[in-house]
Amino acid sequence: MKRTYIIVLLLILTHFQMKAQQQTGHYATVNGLKMYYEIHGSGAPLVLLHGGGSTIVSTYGTILPELSKTQQVIAIELQAHGHTADIDRPLSFEQDADDVAALLAQLHIAKANIMGFSNGGTTALQIAIRHPKLVNKLVLASALYKRNGTPPGFFDGFNNPTIDQVPPPLKEAFLTANPDPKGFEAMFRRDVARMKNFKDISDEAIKSIQAPALVISGYTDAILPEHSLLLGRTLPHAQVAILPGGHGDYIGEVCAADKQSKLPALVTTMIIEFLKS
Repeated sequence: MKRTYIIVLLLILTHFQMKAQQQTGHYATVNGLKMYYEIHGSGAPLVLLHGGGSTIVSTYGTILPELSKTQQVIAIELQAHGHTADIDRPLSFEQDADDVAALLAQLHIAKANIMGFSNGGTTALQIAIRHPKLVNKLVLASALYKRNGTPPGFFDGFNNPTIDQVPPPLKEAFLTANPDPKGFEAMFRRDVARMKNFKDISDEAIKSIQAPALVISGYTDAILPEHSLLLGRTLPHAQVAILPGGHGDYIGEVCAADKQSKLPALVTTMIIEFLKS
């Protein structure tokens, strides 16, 4: 009897989880891409852009619930990532930026706050450069805009990488969103090629961004703290926060070592305060 009760309870929980996914998860066709996105909460729109090799959950799973208490969070999975399958066209930060702009147009959102982590931060910069009227404020977390913004030897790691080098939590999160191993392999190839061929964004382009920006990174990040400071000084209207820890630790990214850290709560409060100021 007890076992039957547990099974029924699990079925009910699964039903409600699937129902929640249906309510928040959507697809839109933008520029030939079937793009997956989720909407959480209400308020001023805040677009969340994940990192390379990542999904909505693996990048923002820790802080999204708190952000959605005061914002209408529009969390997106970009080309070849998570629920959004790859298609036969080039993958670039510029294309990602145009895809996000096209999605927001479909959603009748004329202006939004944009937050990007890691590769998503670079995409956020490209949105602000290519679609300036769309951006209200920027949150740039571990964002790269010059190759020398990484530790020595960082880009050498993209010369002959293997898929086995993908951190297991990222692989698990991807396959949870998209169980097809071929999709995971496509994401890996795409991200490696994009980083291998990464080109600096000019200072002139960064200086053209008029939106207020909050630049965040970790002291032992894959992005050098000096680079984040330089980005903050080059942007016309920016504030900078350098926090303890590594790449994404401060937002509780899925690979963060300390799952009990209070930093994500602090940073979420900082983000909310910045967006409402």
